[in-house]
Order: sequence, then structure tokens, then C-alpha cells
Amino acid sequence: MKVKPFLALCSVGAAILTGNGAQAQDKTIKTGIWRGEFVISETKIPFNFEYTAQDRVQPILTLLNGTRRDDFKVQQIGPDSIFVKMNTYDAALVARVESDGKITGEYRSLVPGFRGNSLPFVAEHGKNYRFVEYGKEQPTNHNLTGKWDLKIYSKAKLPDNVALLKQEGNKLTGVVMSTVGDSRELEGVVQGDEFVLSHFSGPNPRVYRGKINEDGSITGELSSGIYNSTKFEGIPSKTVELPDPYKITYLKEGYKKLDFTLPDLDGKQVSLSDNKYKGKVVIVEIIGTWCPNCTDQTAFLSPWFKANKNRGVEAIAIGFEQKDDLAYAKYTLGTLRKKYGIEYDILFGGIADKKVASEKLPALNQMMAFPTTIIIDRKGEVRQIHTGYTGEITGEYFKNYVTKWNQDLDALIAEPVPADLSKARASRQSE
Repeated sequence: MKVKPFLALCSVGAAILTGNGAQAQDKTIKTGIWRGEFVISETKIPFNFEYTAQDRVQPILTLLNGTRRDDFKVQQIGPDSIFVKMNTYDAALVARVESDGKITGEYRSLVPGFRGNSLPFVAEHGKNYRFVEYGKEQPTNHNLTGKWDLKIYSKAKLPDNVALLKQEGNKLTGVVMSTVGDSRELEGVVQGDEFVLSHFSGPNPRVYRGKINEDGSITGELSSGIYNSTKFEGIPSKTVELPDPYKITYLKEGYKKLDFTLPDLDGKQVSLSDNKYKGKVVIVEIIGTWCPNCTDQTAFLSPWFKANKNRGVEAIAIGFEQKDDLAYAKYTLGTLRKKYGIEYDILFGGIADKKVASEKLPALNQMMAFPTTIIIDRKGEVRQIHTGYTGEITGEYFKNYVTKWNQDLDALIAEPVPADLSKARASRQSE
């Protein structure tokens, strides 16, 4: 199924302005905490952000989700209007300050061919709660802290999910993990027999609204994007786990190696058979700039590569973008490279579609998720494929991933360069 590149998949943050009307020049941006609300098909999704303007040349808007902080640069486009580009996500928030001090605006897709898609919002200064003002919550006798076996239904049952929740009083935080990645940090509240959680960090605002049943199970509805609403149900489970992410995507029978030839951002064709990669451990990262789990994975890989690039290791990112156009990919993937200081090669795979990705990488059984990370040994053989990415908010899952990553890469890097490749490399160096 083709990835839909509008606001549901790469949402944006809020904004701040400097004034309104004839007195705009006399007004200043209100720094501090704000509370905003998106309205999606009659569903309200609240979000919180902070505006700082110590440096008037470049004010910053920071989206807040529990412990997570995402910064976005604010551009003034008028006396009372601003434009906030969503970093690597090709979307922006355009907004203005009203006479009553509120901010009104919309999130806009910037993807060519999808411009005009928008999501309205309104925000108020000085409100630091998400759903209910602190101290005004209704009492509850429930505590949702723990691990949950979560099933989400659309027209058909979707792959199982695991929710990790933490409740302190009425405050509820957590994350939902699936085979393709995680929801990023959720924040909300429990009141009586009901709970609600939301998230907005740039892409895909979403809200989980549910009821706690007498038997301790939960049921509810997940809303994200326009007209995108699905049912869910869950039961507490200490033992529930997702499928092994190292066994979901694999090489077809008869294959040991991965092979592709794709253009880099300047149009130069790059192949795994190029001399640059021979005799080295190679990490292939299949991503898209529209994908939040992909940018989280890139935020992990980029500094790791900088610290290890002199150990006989290379990395390649293959980006599948929201428009099948190299010039557009040069812009989006170039933005990603600058944002995360990427020092490894970035190639363009085509349109953001799992079917297309599977066709470009025919050795794989199928492309299951963005991101997918493939590790290749010094002989050029695929040794590991990891589907999806779970970030820091997943706690022990993330720590275990990092531990295994470093152990596995250390072991592969320690393997000797095949004799024939070692001789060929020495010959090239002597020429």
C-alpha cells in the first residue's frame, strides 16, 4: 500500500507570532508553555509546546510529549504570522496571532502534488495541561501501569501491538510498540473508568481514547490523521511479546547476498559491488524522511557511524520518498543529512511504497517496514536483518537493542578480510 504523504503521516508543531492588526509592531511573542488542539473529523487531539525567543533571529518552538522534546525553527512571515517547517518532514505549520492572544492556523503538507491538504488548530498561552487541568481530574480506582497485549482492528485485524503504560495518580504516559516501530511517547490522563492518550512531535498527531472494563480489559478507538479511526482492545499481560524483529524480513531461498544499483543524491549510480564496500562490514538502512521511526533510527545510526567509521565499516541509507523524483529526494534526503550530520552514503530508491521497495531489493522475502536495517559482513553476505525500530521510550527494549547492536557489529568488524579481497585492496593502494 502506498504511503499517503499528507498531514497524517508527517504532522507539524504549533507556532507563535508577534501581534495582530495595526498594533502588531507593539506586540511581542509570548514565551512559555502553550496548549493547542487539532480537530480531526470532529475529534480533538491536544498537544503542548514551548516557545523560546532568547535569540530573536531564530525563535524555537519545542513540542512536548512526556520526557520527549522536539525543536523546530520559527520563521516570521508577517507582522502577526509565522511559518514552522517540520524539520525533515515535508510539512509546515502556518499560523497567526488573534486579537484575543490565541494562535490559529493550520498544518500544511508541502509535498508537491499534495499541497493544500491541511489540518486546523488553535492554541492558548499559559496552559500546561494536556486533557484536564491539574487538580480537576475525576478520581479513579484503576492503575494501568504495566504491559498490555493490544489488538487494533481496521477492516481486518492488524498485527498485534504491545503497550507499555505508566500511571502516577491520574497522569498516564507510555508507548505502543508494533512490528514496524513505536508510537513515540504518549501522554494523557485516567479519569473514572476512562483514559485518553495523545502524541504530536511533528508527524502524525494521534489520540487513543478508551474505557476500562469490569474485567480489567480495555477497549477504545485510535484516531490519527483525517478519517483514520480504528478500534482497539487490550488485556494486561506480563509475558506478551512482539514477533522477533530479526526473523520477520529475510533473504529468499538461494540468496546469501543483497544486490542493488541506485542513484545517490547527485545522480551517480552506486552499487554494493563498488570497491568502496568490498571487504568491509556494511550497514544498509532502508528509510523515508516522512517516517518518524526512520528519523529516530537515523538519529541513532549517524553518531554511531561517526564513532566507528575507521574500523572497517560503511553505511548506506536508501530513501523511499513521497514523490518519485530525484530532485525532490535530493531536497528531502539532503535535509535529513544536514539535520543529523550524516557522513555515510544516501541513495534514492523511489516512491515510498513497500511494493516498490521490495522490487528494488528482490533478494528480500518482502519489505515489511520502514525502517529496515540490513547488516552485511566482510564477505558481502547478509548476516542480519532487523525490521522496524524501537526508540529510547521503550526502555529495556531499546537498551537490549543497543547492546545487541554493538556486540554483533564488534564481532563482524573483528572478522578478517577475505584473503582475495585483502590482496586486491593492497594492489589498489600500491597503484
